[in-house]
Amino acid sequence: MDIRVLRYFLAVAKEGNITKAAENLHITQPTLSRQMIELEEEMGTSLFIRGKRQITLTNNGILFQQRAKEIVSLIDKTERDMSEQNDLVGGVISIGCVESIASQALPKVLAEFVKVHPMVKYELYSADGDDIREKIDRDDIDMGILLEPIEAAKYDYIRLPFYEQWGIVMKKSDPLAKKKAISVENILEVPLIVPRRTIVQDEIAKWLGVTNDKLNIVASHNLLTNALLLVQNDMGYAICVRGAYSIRETDNICFVPFEPGKTTGHVLAWKKNQIFNSATSLFIQFLKDIY
Repeated sequence: MDIRVLRYFLAVAKEGNITKAAENLHITQPTLSRQMIELEEEMGTSLFIRGKRQITLTNNGILFQQRAKEIVSLIDKTERDMSEQNDLVGGVISIGCVESIASQALPKVLAEFVKVHPMVKYELYSADGDDIREKIDRDDIDMGILLEPIEAAKYDYIRLPFYEQWGIVMKKSDPLAKKKAISVENILEVPLIVPRRTIVQDEIAKWLGVTNDKLNIVASHNLLTNALLLVQNDMGYAICVRGAYSIRETDNICFVPFEPGKTTGHVLAWKKNQIFNSATSLFIQFLKDIY
């Protein structure tokens, strides 16, 4: 399958109109129509529902669109990386970062790196650890800043000097907000909004010395934004790291740490045996040198 045809398909899917897509691609409408028919024949399924004025995707078309985006993105990244191999002061670094104090530290690190390599560009991706690892595994991003633990057998990594404190976010008007720390007994008595990662939920239960079924979990989240909205609407108490809360701090909610205290470290991780463009290799060495 020609990558050019995938780009044609994505253009048609985006515009929902053959004529407009053909104009944007600078090809004729009959040529584009023929390419899409041949693509459907090659795939052995209908990808489009053709109306008089609008084209929409079938269920198979939606799935194909998702895969086509991934393929085109990977090819674009590969071509870009190859073109940058001979340029020691340029290139693009793609990096994911969990929402934590590392989110605030990363821009400062990048600002220092820019002073040395001003031609380097950056692609930043914010998500939870599972999403970032998936992006790394698929080569969608070069590396990611993650909260420990990580799979040491799968990734190379650098430990970073950032440590997160775990606790609970609640309304300032809540009686528990007056406490300097939240005890196990307090946590077991309230509805909880927790990170969606099973490994984190297991860790939380382990810290508390109970099994998961003893926790009153009413909701889970991948990023804290929606969880804070639930807190503000009296749905429960959000368990998170202080850094994730601090980048969204509002007037009517507060963060109270666990007692006994629980902290977690950070790592910068990437796939083992990965070959990077020059910019990314220089950035990793830069971090090794400063940390």
